[in-house]
Amino acid sequence: MGMNNNRVEHFDCYDQQQFQTIIKIQQQPDIAMEIHKVELPPQRTTLHKLKQRLSEIFFPDDPFYRFKNQSCFMKFILGLQYLFPIFQWAPQYNFHLLRSDAISGLTIASLAIPQGISYAKLANLPPIVGLYSSFVPPLIYSLLGSSKHLGVGPVSIASLVMGSMLSESVSFTQDPILYLKLAFTATFFAGVFQASLGLLRLGFVIDFLSKATLVGFMAGAAVIVSLQQLKGLLGIVHFTTKMQIVPVLISVFKQRDEWSWQTIVMGFGFLAFLLTTRHISLKKPKLFWVSAAAPLASVILSTILVFLVRNKTHKIAIIGNLPKGLNPPSSNMLYFNGPFLALAMKTGLVTGILSLTEGIAVGRTFAALKNYQVDGNKEMMAIGLMNIAGSCSSCYVTTGSFSRSAVNYNAGAQTTVSNIIMASAVLVTLLFLMPLFHYTPNVVLAAIIITAVIGLIDYQAAFKLLKVDKLDFLACMCSFFGVLFISVPVGLGIAVAISVFKILLHVTRPNILVLGNIPGTQIFHNVNQYKEASRVPSFLILGVESPIYFANSTYLQERILRWVREEEEHIKANNGSSLKCIILDMTAVTDIDTSGLDTLCELRKMLEKKLLKLVLANPVGNVMEKLHQSKNLDELGLKGIYLTVGEAVSDIASSWKAQP
Repeated sequence: MGMNNNRVEHFDCYDQQQFQTIIKIQQQPDIAMEIHKVELPPQRTTLHKLKQRLSEIFFPDDPFYRFKNQSCFMKFILGLQYLFPIFQWAPQYNFHLLRSDAISGLTIASLAIPQGISYAKLANLPPIVGLYSSFVPPLIYSLLGSSKHLGVGPVSIASLVMGSMLSESVSFTQDPILYLKLAFTATFFAGVFQASLGLLRLGFVIDFLSKATLVGFMAGAAVIVSLQQLKGLLGIVHFTTKMQIVPVLISVFKQRDEWSWQTIVMGFGFLAFLLTTRHISLKKPKLFWVSAAAPLASVILSTILVFLVRNKTHKIAIIGNLPKGLNPPSSNMLYFNGPFLALAMKTGLVTGILSLTEGIAVGRTFAALKNYQVDGNKEMMAIGLMNIAGSCSSCYVTTGSFSRSAVNYNAGAQTTVSNIIMASAVLVTLLFLMPLFHYTPNVVLAAIIITAVIGLIDYQAAFKLLKVDKLDFLACMCSFFGVLFISVPVGLGIAVAISVFKILLHVTRPNILVLGNIPGTQIFHNVNQYKEASRVPSFLILGVESPIYFANSTYLQERILRWVREEEEHIKANNGSSLKCIILDMTAVTDIDTSGLDTLCELRKMLEKKLLKLVLANPVGNVMEKLHQSKNLDELGLKGIYLTVGEAVSDIASSWKAQP
């Protein structure tokens, strides 16, 4: 008790000038000095809590609100509209909307045809499969999709990942039938995975791919894709199938004797043309049609050129014969047993996640521009079902393409009918125009792919990450170099691992801030952020910016004790007033578990041994309820919990002053 008497004596001779800080807090004008009681939240049953929690997890948008107080017939109509959004806008559809959709549909068809052929080659699939994938999936999406502007079809990232993952185990040249079966099967599993996420409302799973890691992943993939196209641009016949930057560059220079000057001239000529049109459209968005029409124009011009000089251009590789006709069924080609089933499932999972992430992001981007909402779970189901249908009709993984959607938006699309118009144009091509692509040179397809994937290299986003968040930039770079030097799947794995690590880092090592008083107010803020904020003598006020639970409770205890030690050392060095009370501002503590409760109890006991008082300020309802149920409120006592930090300081300081 001797030490306690010393502390009381020390307070009796408390420096009056320093005590003025507390007096000013107590005497703020227009602020009542009444000390408010912290109330417990209304009592709820465990079942009610569980129901509310599950509702917040799986139904944050409350999709059933429209069904309330409706007749059975209206509920049926609303359910039909919910499952098939086409029934929402079809009754009001008119000729004016059709005219806009027809123009945009034909515009994106001019982009979809060369892209479909090019991306199929990127996935090491027959070019005709790319056109098949631009016919059936858009029709399915037009019935089920909720985005008005999403242009559906193959995309570069999913094509690249599928091609790289499958070709590591199966040669598309030596065993093309097995490779095709695995591609269709991977598409089926991608669709099942996507539709399941939507049906079970588990869309938050794809949020583990942060934007920072995706920026690095897509940039690395774009570089690899571009380097792979050197085979077509240079006319190389024997080229590596590996997807790392070192083997690709070695293969390019090792096969210098296979370089064809005719191919090089044509390839770089059309590449310059495509990049110029892309630059024009970026500078002047009203001229979007220039870059949209450029790929098809390049295909037509190069095909005519090669046809006219076909007897003198033997070194320029061409597509060759493409079969006419509609999508043949491929359900009999799905590969559900055998040694490569795991490969197909893994490929489907990876491509499914990537395509789903891109599709939803693109849909939400253009929805925000037109001020309407896109239901993420409905989009997952739509994309998943169209891939399941596509796997049975000779299609591979498709999703919402950013380039097609941008062209669709700029061309004035009003509804998903633009996808139907595009699919109809592809249908006409499949039925009647396929022989015209016989002399289309592969080098032009390579130029189209390079132009498309260059847009994935977002160096401005990388610079922004470096400026704003160094950890995000590190994640971006790790993902980028992982793709370049290891492999695309490993690069994606690194991206996911870094995203999860970042989450764990924030969860297990939350911020703890020292708070000070803003002069003239009862507001307490971070002393490092607000230079005018002053510490209150004899008080250490700490703000915890995280839930308190098993993953961080030990860290929080150790860090708080360290703050106490450092504060006491600082006071001793400056001959200040002795530390008497620690206030934890619980405003940002959204939850607490049993480990967190035990930590608070242990911390209180450890501080009591140092003759220090622990006080809690502003615990939220959920935290307050658990404190009550665990009997921690009884241990803290009547003066151990306050509504605000200001009231805690005022009341505790008044009690000290009242002591004899």
